[in-house]
Amino acid sequence: MEQIVHPFPPLFDERSQILILGSFPSVKSREGRFFYHHPQNRFWKVLAAVLDAPVPATIEEKTGFLLAHRVALWDTIGSCTVTGSSDSSIRNVVPNDLSPILSGARIRQIFCNGGTSFRYYRKYQEKSTGMEAVCLPSTSPANAAWTLPKLIPEWSVILNYLDL
Repeated sequence: MEQIVHPFPPLFDERSQILILGSFPSVKSREGRFFYHHPQNRFWKVLAAVLDAPVPATIEEKTGFLLAHRVALWDTIGSCTVTGSSDSSIRNVVPNDLSPILSGARIRQIFCNGGTSFRYYRKYQEKSTGMEAVCLPSTSPANAAWTLPKLIPEWSVILNYLDL
């Protein structure tokens, strides 16, 4: 199995106030070269509901949506071996360097989209960033126990760290 390198850069600007970290892009996201590209992932629906905005459709709309709402997006893992899109198959992790985001924006809080991201953040990045992350339930379709109506109130905690 070959090491797969994260295929796209972090999304943020100097106005970003929160950082949401996934684990590693799914096959669909790697193919589409953008975050949460799988149509079954609830990320965009959850964030749009929490931020009381229309669900963005295109990569350009998604980029503008995140930056307008001061949300930075990246992943904890920079490269790894993985079978398909299965977080449980992730091995040989090389973490992403979060310092460009943390030095380029005034991040108030880091949130992890799911337990895998949270575990890798705590293992590899928490000590160097000096910031504790908040683990939110995964928006992945694999996390079927968490329906969209259950995810939205849990994710609403991000509003406490945003000046909108």
